[in-house]
Amino acid sequence: MTATEQRGAQLTGPELADISRIAHGLLERAPDRVDDPAWVADARRAWEETPGRLRGLVREFRRDSGADGRLLLTGLPIRPERLPGTPTVMGSAQRTPALPAALLMLIAHGLGDPASFAAEKNGALVQDVVPVPGQEEFQGNAGSVELTFHTENAFHPHRPDYVLLLCLRTDHEGQAELRTCCSRRVLPRLTDRTREALARPEFVTDPPPSFGGGGTGSLHGILTGDPEDPDLCYDESATRALTPAGRAALQELSAVIRTSYDGIRLRAGDLAVVDNRVTLHGRSSFVPRFDGGDRWLQRTFAFTDLRRSRDHRPADGNVLVK
Repeated sequence: MTATEQRGAQLTGPELADISRIAHGLLERAPDRVDDPAWVADARRAWEETPGRLRGLVREFRRDSGADGRLLLTGLPIRPERLPGTPTVMGSAQRTPALPAALLMLIAHGLGDPASFAAEKNGALVQDVVPVPGQEEFQGNAGSVELTFHTENAFHPHRPDYVLLLCLRTDHEGQAELRTCCSRRVLPRLTDRTREALARPEFVTDPPPSFGGGGTGSLHGILTGDPEDPDLCYDESATRALTPAGRAALQELSAVIRTSYDGIRLRAGDLAVVDNRVTLHGRSSFVPRFDGGDRWLQRTFAFTDLRRSRDHRPADGNVLVK
């Protein structure tokens, strides 16, 4: 692992007061469900009222996510002692409006539009990332073993542009890391032969376990777009090469990732935004106790151009059904 520059900001007292006021205002007007289109639209309008510096940070990150492809906002008004116990069931999601969900909805609208996938947690816009008893070895958000590096929903033609991860509660030991690795750190360390191989459409990524497994993704390149700053689409546990050259390239890529990633120990009130187009993410292992005090993140996806997935979203809603 290499140390990398932290791109982010600690919000000031007045800024925190403003965003807290706006989020609580959303809650006062909230219907029964986070996924109600009227509340999603209300959050979109309310984003324009948030502090100017916050909007500027998010706007600049959206334009250029930098060498790390990650934005870290700290100090958001999350109080673990006021939260219920960490959920412990498969498919857990935040269906009823709450302060963390309001914060995620606000900031997601600064990046684009929030949306989800019907096959994952029944299409909830705000999803819990928590350890679940009996799922410790699971390669997904319910596990507690090391989560390998991946592009979120790498198999899907309309994968999210950004993944928002808001920490509500840290693990008991305070040691679990969010790990990120940006293509802009990796590419200079790859050989020309490997970069050329990764750009050919000779790879397949299978759907993750959280989508129920089964099926096969279409052929794709790991690196696509401008060779000087390509997009990166890769899932260490689910992407396979169909040629010997591709297999050799994946071996080199995996080895470089393992010595190029950055680890962040998120604390309550920290929000990490991952540019899913150029940055892989994963997680270190940790030991859950299943006592109500385990690590708890909430996750939302944002799309810069929701129109591109219109044929996947009935009634122009926020859930992709295929």
